[in-house]
Amino acid sequence: MFDFSADGAFQEKLDWMKEFIRTEVEPLDLLFTHGGDPYDTKNKKSRAILKPLQAQVKAKGLWACHLGPELGGPGYGQLKLALMNEIIGRSYWAPTVFGTAAPDTGNAEILAMFGTEEQKRRYLQPLLDGDIVSCFSMTEPQAGADPKEFICAARREGDEWVISGEKWFSSNARHAAFFIVIAMTNPEAPAHARFSMFMVPAETHGIKIIRNVVAMEEVEELDSGIHGYVRYEDVRVPLDAMLGGQGEGFKVAQARLGGGRVHHAMRTVGQCNRAFEMMLERAVSRCTQGKRLADHQFVQGFIADSAIDLEQFRLLVLKTAWIIDTQPHGAARTHIAMCKVTMAKVYHDIVQRALHLHGSLGATHETPLAAMWMAVPQLALADGPSEVHKAQVAKAFLKNVQPASGLFPSEHILPKREAARKRYAHILDAPEVAA
Repeated sequence: MFDFSADGAFQEKLDWMKEFIRTEVEPLDLLFTHGGDPYDTKNKKSRAILKPLQAQVKAKGLWACHLGPELGGPGYGQLKLALMNEIIGRSYWAPTVFGTAAPDTGNAEILAMFGTEEQKRRYLQPLLDGDIVSCFSMTEPQAGADPKEFICAARREGDEWVISGEKWFSSNARHAAFFIVIAMTNPEAPAHARFSMFMVPAETHGIKIIRNVVAMEEVEELDSGIHGYVRYEDVRVPLDAMLGGQGEGFKVAQARLGGGRVHHAMRTVGQCNRAFEMMLERAVSRCTQGKRLADHQFVQGFIADSAIDLEQFRLLVLKTAWIIDTQPHGAARTHIAMCKVTMAKVYHDIVQRALHLHGSLGATHETPLAAMWMAVPQLALADGPSEVHKAQVAKAFLKNVQPASGLFPSEHILPKREAARKRYAHILDAPEVAA
């Protein structure tokens, strides 16, 4: 049975979050607009505002709610996290305020599961406390997210691993205290067993940030972005820097990427809600052709389509969270892929309609819609292109389907009608009895 409601005590927390984010957190989106500001731990002014807000979140028991109790989180589970994340998703700074910013969330889980005690002491607790940020360095400039094309490699020399190669779009590289790097260690193995994962402190000799790539929604200043184009030039790390076993890099990575994808979807519900609310307000605030925008059927169509799209998407996300909470590990894989594909399309459509209703104002940076619109392409690419996940969904539904046994489909009407006639022949062929 599905039950997506919140009990009274948790609903009070959600209500507090809505007001807190609206009044205390959204102003940070306006004061610190550079793309990397939430991750810049050296910005004293933003941290002076941020730290008291984080303290309030911790006092409410809402800090790092993606984590279980063993890692200092409340262990709410994915369904409650979905209800929280659709509120957090309304603000760019909110994930940092609530201790749920990517890629730190997944990196903390990997470090907790596979890191050494020294690595945990030095990096895990500061990461969980929000005092440092980290980088997940996987994709490559010639390969994107396709591991079969990765060439960044690590070779063993004595009691060290030596990493050489380039990585692309390594988020937060310029601010990170450590990097989690995927590199090829078993070149002759199948793709899924070819790579290993390494924990690399940021100060390690040989890490070169070629440039900090500026994404569309960030401030357009050369080398001001947060997505690093990184070169590893014979970067040496000890043997215990490997996270998990040799050749298990993607097994470890999938453990974090699945959760990251559904959390992106949860937050996207919040972004869609905000755009939809802006659409509604605009519709009742402006007039054209002698009547409100809301009274034009085209606009009513925009609103109805957006409401339906958002409701369907939100229910898919909540069901996926419910599956994660209640079913065996891995059971939600197909639903997570469905969320990944759906969020980019729904976000695109709702933001486009909201922007259109705002006219020329919507095409400026004077509303949040411009940043939302420029984030659309990246949303379809983050954590793997949507096309890859569509193929995954299709394969999941196809794998247990049997082909038709004859020349015609199993739903071919003629033989089914004949079978029905045979089944009820004793009735159909019986002589009529006078009333």
